[in-house]
Amino acid sequence: MDDKTILSRISELVDEEHRLRADAQQHESGTDDEARERLRALEESLDQCWDLLRRRRAARQAHGDPDAQGERPVPEVERYLQ
Repeated sequence: MDDKTILSRISELVDEEHRLRADAQQHESGTDDEARERLRALEESLDQCWDLLRRRRAARQAHGDPDAQGERPVPEVERYLQ
C-alpha cells in the first residue's frame, strides 16, 4: 500500500466516523451498541493507518524501504502512549 492509498483510506474512515457521530447527535440518544462498535473499529483502523503512514515516512527519511513496512496489529498500535 502506498502513501496515497493510505491517505485515501484515512479520508474514507474519517468521513464514515463523522457520519456516525452526526447521526448520533441528531438522535440525541447517543449511539446504539452496533454504532459504538463500528466507531471503535474505525478508530482502531485509523490508528493503524496513521501508524503505517508515519513508519513509511520515517523509513523514507532514513533512506530505507517504505514498502517493507507493514500494518501492525491493533493491540500493538493501541498500546502506544500518546
